[in-house]
Amino acid sequence: MKIVSMHAVSREHFPNPIFTGPDVTRQILVPDSKEFSVNVVNFGKGVRNKFHAHDSEQILIVTSGKGIVATEKEERVVTEGDIVLIPPGEKHWHGATRDSDFSHIYVSRLGSVLTRLEE
Repeated sequence: MKIVSMHAVSREHFPNPIFTGPDVTRQILVPDSKEFSVNVVNFGKGVRNKFHAHDSEQILIVTSGKGIVATEKEERVVTEGDIVLIPPGEKHWHGATRDSDFSHIYVSRLGSVLTRLEE
């Protein structure tokens, strides 16, 4: 068994063209997992990722701030304690509202493929 405190895991700058701005950090929580990718992503105010889809389920667990999770059909505001299940292949994005930072843990199958669907 291994126990990790997410507060003890350092944040690393996470530059990636999938984000709409540079104010994003990541904390890799369980680097030794053989089955899951488990990370905290921290978004600055107004920063989100672009429309994308995964080939496996993705789970988001909101840990702080106020964010938006959106599909082509709806946008939902989420806050600390909310848990979002995104099915495989669903086109979506998630990120911070204009007036709040936003952090979530994401859990996905290790090796799953993300396809960016927005430039």
